[in-house]
Amino acid sequence: MTTNPNSGKTAIVPMLICCALFFILGYITWANGALIPFVRLAFNLETDTQAFLILFASYIAYFFLALPSSWILGKIGFKNGLVASLVLIIIGAIIIIPAASNLSYQLFLVAIFVQASGMALLQTAINPYLSIIGPIESAAQRISIVGIFNKTAGMIVPVVLGSILLKDYDSISSKIKELKAGAEHDALLAELSERLHGPYIGVAIGVAILAIVVFAVKMPEVDVNKEEETTDEAAVTSTKKTSIFQFPHLFLGFLAIFFCVAVEVMAGDIIGTYGRLLSLPPFFVKYGTTFTLVCMLVGYFIGIISIPKFVSQQTALRICTIVGITFTAISAFSTGLTSYIFVALLGIANALMWPAIFPLGIKGLGRFTKTGSGIMIMGIAGGAIWPLIYGYLKDTLHVDFQHAFLFAMVPAYLYILFFATKGHKIGKEN
Repeated sequence: MTTNPNSGKTAIVPMLICCALFFILGYITWANGALIPFVRLAFNLETDTQAFLILFASYIAYFFLALPSSWILGKIGFKNGLVASLVLIIIGAIIIIPAASNLSYQLFLVAIFVQASGMALLQTAINPYLSIIGPIESAAQRISIVGIFNKTAGMIVPVVLGSILLKDYDSISSKIKELKAGAEHDALLAELSERLHGPYIGVAIGVAILAIVVFAVKMPEVDVNKEEETTDEAAVTSTKKTSIFQFPHLFLGFLAIFFCVAVEVMAGDIIGTYGRLLSLPPFFVKYGTTFTLVCMLVGYFIGIISIPKFVSQQTALRICTIVGITFTAISAFSTGLTSYIFVALLGIANALMWPAIFPLGIKGLGRFTKTGSGIMIMGIAGGAIWPLIYGYLKDTLHVDFQHAFLFAMVPAYLYILFFATKGHKIGKEN
């Protein structure tokens, strides 16, 4: 039995299902942190920027699939949409097998894109659902709760994949560099790439089991239009509006999500490369993503305790951006392990950004909520673009990697600070 959102309580069964799905999302998404150093070695890539194309393939899918996902959900419903998204994730995992066997980086990127397409559909369904299965004022708290499952999976995957994919990383890397192009060189690369088989066969099986569970469990369909229009004064006003473009705070929220995901991916997925460039031991290269996500988990617990009891979503967002700018500056102007630690600590600053931004962006949209949610999800493309900008600064313009990190991160945080103070209010009073 579930609880009506209008009762002021959170529906329990949908919440539990969302927690399980966010675990899968986290496991697949944060696998990128371990994949970046691995694919550079296994596919014999020349630059970090080429390896960062994994992030591009993973996150750009959200830009192209988010709005179609909203249409798909409108046609087939929430539950069927969840099952369809999990099927896409399974297909992507299966495609990785021949990509690894044939040492085809292009096919590997296609597989990542297919998986991300499934995750785009999944994200488009879950996020507005979380915002409306309970009071909108505590939406950030609910997103923080599922975020714990997401980031817990993210902490596990670098350990699992790192121990499998990056085993003997230094010795194999040295051996590949010493070998000239030829049969022995290719055989070593083929042996290395086959390490992908086991993990992704396991992903396909695990997600298939979850898809069967979701299909079998009774999931209530929530009327987004009805709930939003009757629970929010601004939503009543929205019934007088005729276009999604009459909600400027939505598009400002889209940009805030863009930069939020950008800084989250930079801190969570680039940290391994950052540790390598700082000449830290392989341990820090393998498990950098885990360190960042542990910090994010701490941030989520802070959010659960403090929002909205002690601070509002907007205040939490302002505090997080200021902390993010401070930690980034310390990292850029320090060295060695200290610099690395402050990149990991950005996880605390980044944790509450998405939970605060998303409800602010879709608040008061009424019957436009599903479309607005799709637009917000498109902002995940920030995770595709920003690492490439960082790579361009570092590899092409030859900016010092720490300064390039500073130049990439600070403008993003400044925009989020603008949204937290003024952006989320624009247009709402009209």
